[in-house]
Amino acid sequence: MDLLIVGAGPAGLATALHAARAGLDVAVWEQRAGVVDKACGEGLMPGAVAALAALGVRPPGRDLHGIRYVAGARHVDAGFRAGPGRGVRRTTLHAALREAVAAAGVRVERRTARRVEQDEDGVRVDGTRAGHLVAADGLHSPIRRALGLDRPRGGAPRHGLRRHYLTAPWSDHVEVHWARRAEAYVTPVADGLVGVAVLTAARGAFDDHLAAFPELRERLAGAVPAGPVRGAGPLRQDAGARTAGRVLLVGDAAGYVDALTGEGIALALAQAQAAVRAVRGGDPAGYEREWRRLTRRYRWLTLALLGATRAPPARAALVPLAQRLPWLFRAGVDALARPAGRHGRADLPR
Repeated sequence: MDLLIVGAGPAGLATALHAARAGLDVAVWEQRAGVVDKACGEGLMPGAVAALAALGVRPPGRDLHGIRYVAGARHVDAGFRAGPGRGVRRTTLHAALREAVAAAGVRVERRTARRVEQDEDGVRVDGTRAGHLVAADGLHSPIRRALGLDRPRGGAPRHGLRRHYLTAPWSDHVEVHWARRAEAYVTPVADGLVGVAVLTAARGAFDDHLAAFPELRERLAGAVPAGPVRGAGPLRQDAGARTAGRVLLVGDAAGYVDALTGEGIALALAQAQAAVRAVRGGDPAGYEREWRRLTRRYRWLTLALLGATRAPPARAALVPLAQRLPWLFRAGVDALARPAGRHGRADLPR
């Protein structure tokens, strides 16, 4: 086997599709059965939509035409110049990727990776031999930890909570509502369904956090919750490196700053393609350089936003500032909308 992938989320399945297209003998291991739901903002940026389409994956959902920042009665909009994004249920996206992988003839086995060993010629996972291993096993990657690549961080950890509501979407934008200690992301994902995700470092139940957004809570009054509240976190995860010999970390397993900018899926898709290029070229160490290039904009922009909005007065000033400087807000949204790794004048300095 040329490549073994551990983890059958979007990052792992996209890696499998790229590997199959490259002619590699590839298999995927996943410990969970079927389609898996996770806490996720569910808004695909235009770059992610284009990357999925290039793989032949076009999940149904609602077109997204921009991002709207909201703080009380104030709001500011910026449209996507790169074409529409798409609001897609996480389960819908996962099902579409699984179908594409099955159609490509890739083996997906329900197995847990417990022991990873490697030498100059390949890796051995629980006795199964492969040329290379891609760990796409999520935010709290056991393989990243087993390889000694975890880098724990201090400070107040941020978490995400998400709930769906049965109601007609009222906007074709992703709405980001700003409160003193949290942000709420509203994404239309189907004709009668919206997802509401809250990001915060504060403790509390979903409804307690929603109380910080009275206008949004009023908008949702009477809407029936659809399904349970799902959570994820701590969101900040650091890795000392993205490669260890013939093992490559892809997606959230490679390290994650925050969900603030909504680029997770787009970055995972770009990393999947880069990892397969490195494996096919016999240069796994080159993936580290490519990962840094692909994620540079995301890391700079996300860290800058987190730093700028850490203090409550700065958070309160964000939307008014965006209203006064709409060109700057549009430039930031345009940077988010472009495919990962494609640079232009709107990018942060490198």
